[in-house]
Amino acid sequence: MTLPLTPAREKLVLWLLALIQFTVIMDFMVMMPLSPQLMQAFSISAAQFSGAVSAYAWCAGFSGLLAATYVDRFDRKRLLLTVFLLFNLSNLACAVAPNFHVLVLSRAFAGLTGGVLGAIGMAIIGDLIAPERRGYATGIVMTSFSMAAILGVPLGISLAARFGWQSPFYLLVLFSMVIWCGAAFVLPALTAHMGQRTPLARALPDLAGLFAVPAHLRAFLLTFLTVLNAMLVIPFISPVLVGNLGVRPGDITWIYMAGGVAAFFSSRFVGSWSDRAGKHKVYRLFVLFSVVPILGVTHLPPLPLAALICLFPFFMVTMNGRTVPLQALMTTVPEPRRRGAFLSANAAVQQIGTGLGALLGGLWLRTDAAGHISGYGINGWIAAALSLFTFWWAGRVGAASPRPVSSAA
Repeated sequence: MTLPLTPAREKLVLWLLALIQFTVIMDFMVMMPLSPQLMQAFSISAAQFSGAVSAYAWCAGFSGLLAATYVDRFDRKRLLLTVFLLFNLSNLACAVAPNFHVLVLSRAFAGLTGGVLGAIGMAIIGDLIAPERRGYATGIVMTSFSMAAILGVPLGISLAARFGWQSPFYLLVLFSMVIWCGAAFVLPALTAHMGQRTPLARALPDLAGLFAVPAHLRAFLLTFLTVLNAMLVIPFISPVLVGNLGVRPGDITWIYMAGGVAAFFSSRFVGSWSDRAGKHKVYRLFVLFSVVPILGVTHLPPLPLAALICLFPFFMVTMNGRTVPLQALMTTVPEPRRRGAFLSANAAVQQIGTGLGALLGGLWLRTDAAGHISGYGINGWIAAALSLFTFWWAGRVGAASPRPVSSAA
């Protein structure tokens, strides 16, 4: 049994989980602005580069499903440290990749490992933090996205411009090892969930069983649609700002940094608020609030840079405000003995939604000779409609009914 943590150590654990997620998010996000350098270094086309990006998402989805068969069979601390170390090795492999094929394989390996870390982190929160405080805890961990937007990606871009495209990956390797050492020292052993673990022979049947529980399916659909409608919009913001509004590529950093700062300070407030007011209520409120920024971003008229810097935080805060209570809500759906498996499968669903949203979002976009992108408004209307559907669907998501523990050998 895990002894209760002191408030100071609990906060340290949560910030370590946030920093681990920071490295995963930075690893994924920093690839986008590196595209010109990578295309030149390896003499590849834009389509080939997108293949390297999608390799991460699809492998992350696959690894999430695979992890559901084993994640609840191990001490969560040891599993986290092992997977995080492998993830760090994938970044080292990216940095020293001699050709494009090795880079793609390295990105695939990063997806296989990074795609599991978020689920393990949320399972640790579910084990250590009481349900009525998980919104607060999730709010701290979710600041990782804001930290990546504020610090990680701009720093990575600057290093790449000065020292070459490999330098952001070397930075991640160094930073990740410092975090790994901190996690090894601070995290407690987490084995209480192992007392009811099922036989290995039942791993695959139990994985299929996760998708046979109606409460799980409703939760998976909510996650999938929330991520899908976000990814119809987010990957195309930078190209539209540059192609349609004439924003210089270097100035995009300031727009994202402004949004990241706003999301950083709002995440913990949203998390605490969802504990007090209810995770369903806060999620649904932010879904409604997000519709206007979604339509605004996808129908932007020509605006000066200062106006974009002032407006983008509204988009970031509302999109992040949906994610915090959603992630906290997901920890309350499964039985404790199946929490790790459920959250791994949920992470896989999230990655599938990420890849599919980006793929669908680009189907009807067209770029003319002048670089102007048309069709982005369609993405906005679809994303807004899906958001309104999730507002209704969230009311159908709740905790699964306990099931008897299988005694099969």
